[in-house]
Amino acid sequence: MLFVKNRDDFRLPRQVKRSSPWGTTLLAASILSAAAWLIQGLVSGDPAVAGKALVAEENRQTKGDLSPGFSPEDLAFYREKIEPIFVKNCNECHGVGSKFRGGFSLAAREHLLKGGESGPGVLLDKPDESMLIDVINYRTYEMPPSGKLPADQIASITEWVKRGAPMPPPAVPVAMPVHEGPPQVNEATKAHWAFRPVTDPKPPVSHLDRLAKNDIDRFLFAKMEAAGLEPVGPAEKRTLIRRLYYDVIGLPPSPAQVEAFVQDASPEALSKVIDDLLESPHYGEKWGRFWLDLVRYAETNSFERDNPKPNVWKYRDYVIDSFNRDKPYDQFLIEQLAGDELPQVTRDSVIATGYYRLNAWDDEPADQRQAFYDEMDDIVSTTGQVMLGMTIGCARCHDHKLDPMPQKDYYGFLAFMADLQSYAGRGDQMNSRWSQTDISSPEVIQAHAERDAAVQKLEEQMRQIEQAAILKMKGEDQRKTEGAERKKVLREKLKDFLSKEEFDHYQGLKNQLEELRKQTLPPREMVLSVNNCQMPPRVTPLLIRGNPATPGEPVEPQFLSVLTDELPQLPPLTPGQKTAGRRLVLANWIASQENPLTARVMVNRIWQMHFGRGLVKSSSNFGLKGDLPTHPELLDWLTTRFVEGGFRIKPLHRLILNSYAWQMSSRPTAAQLNADPQNDLYTHFEMRRLTAEETRDGLLAVSGELNLAVGGPSVYTAMPKEVLAGQSVPGQGWGQSSPEEQNRRSVYIHVKRSLLVPTLSSLDFPDPDGTCPIRFATTQPTQALTSLNSAFYNQQAKEFAERVRADLQINEFNDESLRQCVAQALTLTTNRPPTTAEVERGFGLIQSLRDRGQVSADLALERFCLVAINLNEFLYLD
Repeated sequence: MLFVKNRDDFRLPRQVKRSSPWGTTLLAASILSAAAWLIQGLVSGDPAVAGKALVAEENRQTKGDLSPGFSPEDLAFYREKIEPIFVKNCNECHGVGSKFRGGFSLAAREHLLKGGESGPGVLLDKPDESMLIDVINYRTYEMPPSGKLPADQIASITEWVKRGAPMPPPAVPVAMPVHEGPPQVNEATKAHWAFRPVTDPKPPVSHLDRLAKNDIDRFLFAKMEAAGLEPVGPAEKRTLIRRLYYDVIGLPPSPAQVEAFVQDASPEALSKVIDDLLESPHYGEKWGRFWLDLVRYAETNSFERDNPKPNVWKYRDYVIDSFNRDKPYDQFLIEQLAGDELPQVTRDSVIATGYYRLNAWDDEPADQRQAFYDEMDDIVSTTGQVMLGMTIGCARCHDHKLDPMPQKDYYGFLAFMADLQSYAGRGDQMNSRWSQTDISSPEVIQAHAERDAAVQKLEEQMRQIEQAAILKMKGEDQRKTEGAERKKVLREKLKDFLSKEEFDHYQGLKNQLEELRKQTLPPREMVLSVNNCQMPPRVTPLLIRGNPATPGEPVEPQFLSVLTDELPQLPPLTPGQKTAGRRLVLANWIASQENPLTARVMVNRIWQMHFGRGLVKSSSNFGLKGDLPTHPELLDWLTTRFVEGGFRIKPLHRLILNSYAWQMSSRPTAAQLNADPQNDLYTHFEMRRLTAEETRDGLLAVSGELNLAVGGPSVYTAMPKEVLAGQSVPGQGWGQSSPEEQNRRSVYIHVKRSLLVPTLSSLDFPDPDGTCPIRFATTQPTQALTSLNSAFYNQQAKEFAERVRADLQINEFNDESLRQCVAQALTLTTNRPPTTAEVERGFGLIQSLRDRGQVSADLALERFCLVAINLNEFLYLD
């Protein structure tokens, strides 16, 4: 019988925690290992063998020695090639006897594998992604800070890491550095690539430069050349013009526009079309939608009632107009954050502050204080992610777990907004004095003010007469006048308790009031905005665990400490001041040329919109755990051009669209796919599916039904009754627009949080409850079911068939005319002439429907048109 002398001789390794993500795996491995030693104990007949062996196994795992012994050659490589580099360049900060800066130690192999505040130093399973390789190449951090190592030393360290980082054990045991807890604000974390100032690198040179159209290509080609790859050839002109139209204005080109471009052989042909499209009013509709995604634009409040946000569409039009006018991006941000605090307040700047009113809002919260801080957290989190590429919201309850951002930074950021009121007061659904601003002309404001004062005076005079009469009534009637029955009691009994002269005077006042209310005055222009700020601004406490019920010490406004030690210069508070002026201080800091994040983040987003993904793929997270830029030099070079150009976006469009990179074919070679399956080197353009709005707008364009009117109140499309039936009150909050209005561009459709349009949501329209940095393109059965069976698609297929007939002026069908219709329909949906085989295939479908399905030629053509608008070539670019 096996027994254990000491309970401690039979135990699992101390570092295994059952609650950890790896607990189950490590626990299973340890049990298997323990079982092997127990079997050995049984065989040997000595129960102590099992216990001692288990202790040795624990020690082996605790020391991190999980790999087999290294060969003498490996250890010699370390001593001769690697150790001298570490001694000369690294050990002062990370070697034996140092303070292990950043919690990172090179004193022992287990220290290296565990790493420091920025994560493991070496990843044995993914050596190329090791932090050590990253920092010596000056990607995330720049180590050693005294200067980049020579190329041969970088190559030696890279080779050593790939060998498994062989190291002999230290002569004297060295304690593991302690670095538990979140990343700290220190020199190491401040050296993160995104927190460093933007540079202006010189475009590199490569043998591929013969293909370059501008410096963007030179940065990309240099990396391709280093990888032994070359770019694919340029896209065919019909492909290119279709790509360009959807990319810039979100609509397909007409056949005439395609042919004009194809026939234009001049070198400036594409540049001319680019310039024309950038000046189109439809450019802002496409690119404004991208910003609306980011700021979680919606037109209702969510929660149970999901009531509308009055006049919010004016913010949408402000965004579209700002893109059309190429408003400088820094001004665009400042207007949204502090438009009401500018020295010169304008109509635009007031409307822009509607940014603060876009979030979901609970009109009947169980905890009013908790709801307020939730609302403010939504604003802080959105501002951080959208404008700075930082997940500030993660520091609401504790220090940020992944980035160097103490909890105090979160509340310091929030304190800039301490004068903001909530969206509205509890139960105030539509006309909050905190969220509506009158931006009418002074003359209109004065006219309404005079009438309002006159109305108020008459109402007060009438009320005094009413109250005198009420005091003479019975107690029962007096009580009724205190509630909903007041008007009824006064109508029936007021005359009985007034003299004739008093009653006649009362009726005269009533007639004057009715005449005043009948007066036609110019309408007021009310906008959703920041209004009636709390002055002086409330104190901002650091909330313990993020709980408003446990406030801690007060926090003053402060910038993110990892970016700057500068203290904000807040304006003094003076009597009669309407706002605290703090938000303007924050806005100026965010939009500053010196801020290393703001311009980089926006340039990366513009690149993402053109290429499908950013140079930094995590486009709203530039923190320590965000993706590294695939081309950091290119990102900084573009950012420098953007800032030097006055933060204007259209010149950046021109630069990207005129590059060889953007004009490449989307058909990669096998060698490119094998060497670079993620296309991180941009050896080819990537095919993409149209967005939900592009699909719907493109469909309306080819059917000839698209209404291109710009701006104005939102419209309501026809909503299936089955969808409306899912509401608690079917049909509530969904209006009915005319057929012509329903055919406007998708950006003008009313966005009701609890009732999204199925034709858009099935194609991945974003959830407006949170910021959306990138649209995903899913493939699911409901998309085909919607596009083949919905009333909208079938109606558009009918309109499409009528347009085709009208284009060709066909009155009667025969086989030849039906073939012509097929060719025209395919030309309109694919923006190219179809092949003979494609026409015959389409005609075969129509013929089969007529002969076997016994349907008319008209209906058969409609069915073919439904197929045409479901083709992959219509739904995908390239």
